[in-house]
Amino acid sequence: MFVLVNLKTYPCDAVSVAQAAADVAADTDARIAVAPQAADLRPVAETGVETWAQHVSPHDHGSHTGSTLAATVADAGATGTLLNHSEHRLKLADVDGGLRAAEDTGLETIVCANNPRQIAAAATLGPDMVAVEPPELIGSGTPVSRADPDIVREAVAAADEVNPPVPVLCGAGISTGDDVEAAADLGAEGVLLASGVAKADDPESVLRDLVSSV
Repeated sequence: MFVLVNLKTYPCDAVSVAQAAADVAADTDARIAVAPQAADLRPVAETGVETWAQHVSPHDHGSHTGSTLAATVADAGATGTLLNHSEHRLKLADVDGGLRAAEDTGLETIVCANNPRQIAAAATLGPDMVAVEPPELIGSGTPVSRADPDIVREAVAAADEVNPPVPVLCGAGISTGDDVEAAADLGAEGVLLASGVAKADDPESVLRDLVSSV
């Protein structure tokens, strides 16, 4: 079970959260990664935690003001990147371009999608993983595995139909170890979460609970 913590632009101490994640991963052998803002990639990676970018652009070096290059992200210590998060939607061509840019620099990839139909489209592009996240449940504290478990089951089936090797992650509302266990029971091979850790008074305690059933 893969646990990816997206720090978004929450006003948390990214390095402290990363250190907590690194400690929990070392103690439990769980796979935990942290996705900070681009400016925090290097100090987060220096904690030793698995580090992911929140986004990379479908560009190479050149006249692309405001873009986040995959090569720069990799140089900062990231080993993977999210693409097409519901808060940073992309056109299909840009998702594909971002995947190619990531692959060229050796970054792992997760393409996010809202529903099983979009999961199928994302899986055909050949990412390393896909994540189903109904946007109305993001940050709600109500996990999709409880609010609408069929979305997770159908997303797993949709990915399996078009590209069986691509694992499905479950996002939106994940905050406890019970949520992680429920996601696994529905066929998900990982979870994507944010506020449950980034806004927690004690991120390490939350992380230990999250992986307690792994």
